[in-house]
Parts: sequence; structure tokens; C-alpha cells
Amino acid sequence: MIENEKHPLNFIETIINEDIKEGKNAGRVHTRFPPEPNGYLHIGHAKSIILNYGLAKKYSGKFNLRFDDTNPTKEEQEYVDSIMEDVKWLGADWEDRLFFASDYFDQLYEWAEKIILAGNAFVDDQSAEIISEQRGTPTKPGIESPFRNRTPEENLDLFRRMKAGEFQNGERVLRAKVDMASPNMHMRDPVMYRILHAHHHRTGDKWCVYPMYDWAHGESDYLEGITHSVCTLEFEVHRPLYDWFVNQIQETDYRPRQIEFARLNLSYTVMSKRKLLELVKERYVNGWDDPRMPTISGLRRRGYTSESLKLFADKVGVAKRNNVIDVALLEHSIREDLNQKATRAMAVLDPVKLIIANYPDGLVEEMETENNPEDKDAGTRNLPFSKEIYIEKNDFMIDPPRKFFRLGPGREVRLKGAYIIKCEDYKLNSETGEIETIYCTYDPDSRSGMEGSKRKVKGTLHWVSAQHAIDAEVRLFDRLFISESPEDGEDYKTNINPGSLKILENCKLEPSLKTVSPGDKFQFQRLGYFCVDLDSTAEKLVFNRTVPLRDSWAKMRGK
Repeated sequence: MIENEKHPLNFIETIINEDIKEGKNAGRVHTRFPPEPNGYLHIGHAKSIILNYGLAKKYSGKFNLRFDDTNPTKEEQEYVDSIMEDVKWLGADWEDRLFFASDYFDQLYEWAEKIILAGNAFVDDQSAEIISEQRGTPTKPGIESPFRNRTPEENLDLFRRMKAGEFQNGERVLRAKVDMASPNMHMRDPVMYRILHAHHHRTGDKWCVYPMYDWAHGESDYLEGITHSVCTLEFEVHRPLYDWFVNQIQETDYRPRQIEFARLNLSYTVMSKRKLLELVKERYVNGWDDPRMPTISGLRRRGYTSESLKLFADKVGVAKRNNVIDVALLEHSIREDLNQKATRAMAVLDPVKLIIANYPDGLVEEMETENNPEDKDAGTRNLPFSKEIYIEKNDFMIDPPRKFFRLGPGREVRLKGAYIIKCEDYKLNSETGEIETIYCTYDPDSRSGMEGSKRKVKGTLHWVSAQHAIDAEVRLFDRLFISESPEDGEDYKTNINPGSLKILENCKLEPSLKTVSPGDKFQFQRLGYFCVDLDSTAEKLVFNRTVPLRDSWAKMRGK
């Protein structure tokens, strides 16, 4: 049993502690993450990975990665590769324990024959539609198949002929003989095998009968020595069938135990893999790793760190009942992580030129600025400062309101890390009427760090030297859905946010960012956290906004 817990035990840890105390499975703890390779993983899977690996690590146990690859018509090697990359990125180490349910197809088939000979499984000639109709309802018993009482010998012969490829898809299935009157619909003679003439990404054309998930899942756990099969709450009603199948093949005192916890539901987010696939195929997004997607690859590309997802999972905790988590908590977690790590940088996303009339022509000064005020070891860098700079257009107003603490005619502001300037004049574009150039003067004695810098002004602006600025494209991502509960209503796609992506092509960045690499992360002063995108090259820098600086979750919590 684990002593001196930093946090109170969650209910899964309480169960594990009791199992260890009672000596179940020789006191071992062995968990697994068992994805189906039919899509990319999303943040709900991330929570499960973090939980399962965390339990194994906490109890000095083992952790497996196993692909439940029992449906070749929906599975692809691309998904296998992406899942492995995601699990590694989250820091979950399966060591040499990478498995596939397809590794066990021969053993599963042998066990199926054993169950047939024991009289606990039969071949059904009926169609899927008829079988579904005969299942009844939760309050009305099902109808037994007319083929339920075939002899074990006849069932075994038909099952072997199914395996040999004598029958067409859907012509026959193998069903477990359990209880058609059970109030649990999953116990009403569930299908164990179906005929599927399809090429498998690992076994090729060896098989034309494939095990159903419920049959393969628990038996795979059993074969791998899994002690605690931790899964989400929708599988709670499957647990009696999980145990029933294990009972049919159990040969020792060891047996896995299924434990369910609440799945992660996130506001403004769709988590269904089927719906995420629709978004990709119908081009509402630009692939599975689109930064607007809740996939792990999408979050990674947007700039989320594995540490931030672990922090988020820890804040959410492990619950027994489903609820919806505010996406603001996820955004708060990445801000909390990047605030400690991200190098600060100057970037102007919607630039307007500002000329300092009394600044010497040709002079370039180096302004020393800290890389990260939260990290004493991050050091400093020098920013070039010159007569012409860029500031944000929305940092200037011709007729500003009283509480507008930025720049306007006759107003003073400080340029961060540099001088105090005063607006003397401005020029509008003759065609558009928009601000085109701002003319200012500066106070030479107000440079940051100098004696004159003690003079106070209310506003501080970020800036970039026009002479030294580098160009970049910046992609501003917002939530993909405008509704807090996007799946409410007939079609979730009607809730897609038309403004979820805005591309800015004329952004000006400080010159130190010229040598960045994809994945590098920064806090753009006053703007938010940004990440270098995979599309970025030496010729064209591309940045994604991870999150703005405004933290609604921290505000709600009074922080």
C-alpha cells in the first residue's frame, strides 16, 4: 500500500490498495492502454493514458500498449503510427510490451472452439437484423435463436468452415450462449465472431473470421497478465460479459479486474471519433492534426505540452460519474505551464509604422530585455531599437476614451524596455481612411534602466524595429464550435465556428526569431502564447497562437 499520499487517494487507487492488501494476483499492478487503430487519439485518450501509466509507475508495476485491432475495414497503419507517437509524447513508456490483439488471433480461435465444445457458444445462421430484433428490450426478454440448440459437434464443424472461407460476409456468426432473459442487453447471446473477408494490416488475408471487441478485449488482458483493466464508464455494462468470458478460459487463480471511471467530456468540444473523422473527411478542418482539433496531435501542433496535459488531468481528477469540464481549465493549464517555460518575444501582428521624429537618423541601440521573468536562469537578449518601429494598430486611437491607456494624439506611453514616447501627429491613408503612420517624439532620459526611467506613464506597448523586423504568418485559432454543447441539436456541424481560424500574413517579429524551429514556443508580449508551426520554413515563418493571455479560468477562481 502506498503511504504518505500527496493527494487523497482516488477510488481506483483505493481498489488497488485493497487488492494488494488481499494478495490478489500476487500483489502485482499491471495496466494497459488498448486503443482501436481506427482514428487519431484525442484528449480523452490522453487522460486515460496518463491515468493508466501513472498507476503502473506509482505501484512499481508494468504498463502495456496494445492495439485492439479486430476490425480490418476501419483500421490503418497510419493510425497505429500516430497513436504510438502520441503515447510516447505523453511520456508513457511501454518498454518492450507493445502488443496487438491480432497477435492472439490463433489463441482466441482455440478458446472459441473450447467454448463451443463446452456447449456455451453456437453458430447462428440468421442475419444481423433478425438477431438485433430478437434481443428484445431492457424490460422485455429476448427471443432465443432457432439455432441455439445445435450440438457442439455441428457448431464446431460450421465454425471451422466459417474460418475456411466457405461462407459469405454476414451469412453466419458465432454467438456466446449466455442468457436471453438477462436485463443486461450485452449478456443476451452476444456475437463472438463475424465473417469478414477483408485484408488485415498485420495478418494479411490469413483470417476471414474476426473476433468481436468484447470477446477479444478481456481475453487479451488475460493473456498479457493485466491486473486492472481501467476503462471509461460506458463499458460498465460490458463488465458482466467481460467476467463471463474470462470465466470460460481461466486456468489459474489470476484474473484481470475491470474498473470504470468517468470519461472526459469537454465544453465546446466534440469527442466522438466518428464525428472527428467526418470533420476531416468533409474538410471542415485541415487534417487530424489541425490545431483546432481536440486530437493529441492537433494539441501538440497548436503548442500544448505534454506537461500541460498531465497538469490538466491532475486538476480534473478521477471521477465515478460523467460531467462536462470547462475547456477554460485546459487553457489555464497550458498558460500555467508555458508561463514558466516560454521565452518572451516581441511581435506585432497588425502593424502600423511609428516614426520617432527627434530620434537620431541611422542610430541603432541595443535594448537589453529579460527572456523570462519567471525563470532566473533564462538570461537576457538585446533588441535593436531605431527611428522607425512598428506597433499594433489597435494600440492607437485618434479620439481615445478616458480609460484608454495606450497611444493617442498628445498622449504618452512607454515602449517596453525602451523609451517613453509622445504622439505628435498621424497620417491617414487617403483611400481607406485607416491610420497609416504615427509621428512621435521620445524622451532621451527615459530609457529603461536609466535614472530618467523612473518617470511614470500609464501605458506600456510592445514594438519591433522596422529596420530589423522579420516577416511571418500568424494563425489565430479559436474554438472550433460556438456552442458550449455542440452535440445538442440535430447536427453538430451547424455549431461550427466560422471564425475559428484567422490568418495574418503581414506580421512583424523581432529578429531573434529568425532561427526558430517547428515546435518552439514563445510568449508574444501582451498577445499570448505562440508555437512555430510544422509548415514553417527558413523562407516563411509560420506561428500558431496556442492561447491568448487572458485566463478566464483563473479569473473565475479568483486568482
